[in-house]
Amino acid sequence: MSGFGINVFDFGAKGDGVSDDTAAIQAAIDFSAARGGGKILFPYTKGGYRIASPAIEEINGKPFRAQLVIPAGSANIQLEGEMPCRLLNSYIVRPLDAVKNDFVPTTFGTLPADNTRIFSDWEAPEEKDPTARPWAILAAPEGNSCKGHFSVSQFSISNLEFRVPLDREKMYPTQTAVNLQNVSRINISDCQFCLGEQVGDTLLQKELQPNPCHTAGLIASGDQNDDNVLRNVASQGFRYGFVLGEHVVADYLYVHNCEEGITFHDCSHLSVIHHVVAQHNTVILSTTTADLFGMPKGPCNVSVGSVNFECGTGLKPAVSQLRYGVYDPENRLHGSLVWHKPWGKKEFPAVCSEQFEIKRF
Repeated sequence: MSGFGINVFDFGAKGDGVSDDTAAIQAAIDFSAARGGGKILFPYTKGGYRIASPAIEEINGKPFRAQLVIPAGSANIQLEGEMPCRLLNSYIVRPLDAVKNDFVPTTFGTLPADNTRIFSDWEAPEEKDPTARPWAILAAPEGNSCKGHFSVSQFSISNLEFRVPLDREKMYPTQTAVNLQNVSRINISDCQFCLGEQVGDTLLQKELQPNPCHTAGLIASGDQNDDNVLRNVASQGFRYGFVLGEHVVADYLYVHNCEEGITFHDCSHLSVIHHVVAQHNTVILSTTTADLFGMPKGPCNVSVGSVNFECGTGLKPAVSQLRYGVYDPENRLHGSLVWHKPWGKKEFPAVCSEQFEIKRF
């Protein structure tokens, strides 16, 4: 024990970016669950916490597909890094250096190391079935409670960045960062879910490609959950930035280089997002077109206070150029959204019915 909460170093974690910390972090999670819950502290390190062990494919005969397990039960566990994540780390193809009249170096750059981060370098198999369970760094097993098949009553994450590997040949991720669909109540604050590489290099003609795999930054609780609270959370580089349902209250969401920034599967009870910053996403707000990750489609009652966006038109990667501000072809969205674009052509293309009111700020 180390002060208020337990410390992953006490369970053998190194945080040097080289050692495999999977077993040590799992031991800390299991210890916390056995004692009824508590805070698990991750001290800041420049190397970060490497998760290299392959994902567990099944638990109790049901697909699991994650490297780290949140044990089933009512323990109230929180993972907490040392300081809030710095968001807005850039994932763009390198531009021309106007001063030097040349491109910046052609090798893939090192991302900033200023966040307390957990990163995977295990290459997940490709999963192209949208209804299948995704491969993830962290997840809870499927349970039997409510429509969300919950096994865990509450789980929290704060001040942590989760990074998944980007295959430089494929140029898309095959792994989801965090899957909390089987957790009834979640609290996420000052966190970031992203790729472990820049999305490309101009001279090498590498850029993020359309992803045939259904990956997500953060998958929140399934249907009939208790509450989901997100504050100052970012997702960058996935097919879906955030996959959300009902009872969501989000104070600030940032989505960057995602094909679908925020997508709702079912939201019978109202969800409220106060502010979204969206940069270079194909679609900003959408509804699922399949039973994504096994979560059935339903009506989506959503209020979005404001969206500040940049469309990425004419910039690389092409997959992140805006096509729709809202895409709801089945007309399941009810509610409202206010948008603002600081420069350029003032438009917000949308496919939805009049039951979802869209206004310009």
